[in-house]
Amino acid sequence: MGPATGEKVITKGIILPKAAFVILASGDSPESLGRVVNALMGAYEMMESGQEVKIVFDGAGTQAAAALSAPDHKYHDLFRLVQSKVSGICSYCANAFGVAPKIEQANLPFADDFKGHPSFKSLLEEQYQILTF
Repeated sequence: MGPATGEKVITKGIILPKAAFVILASGDSPESLGRVVNALMGAYEMMESGQEVKIVFDGAGTQAAAALSAPDHKYHDLFRLVQSKVSGICSYCANAFGVAPKIEQANLPFADDFKGHPSFKSLLEEQYQILTF
């Protein structure tokens, strides 16, 4: 409903030009892996349409980044398609979850902008729409 008139407000065709896909899911169960894959597919779709995209792995999502970087992972090829858009893996969380060596080995970037964690404030300041998975 519209704010004052009670009319329905329909918005079509508006795509925000920048999206940050924040992956918090570990990918260690079918449901969790589904969220990770949905984020990667969303990022890929945005990339294909020319939109600006960043992918951030935070919390337990650092485990997903480590797993996806392995060539034998079921979704490694999808990960490779969007890997250039990975702006950071939470440094603090990668260490807390014990996957920092795998992240380093995969040559993925760490994010430690705010006390060892990625800065969501910076993403907002850069006008990224933040999507969490």
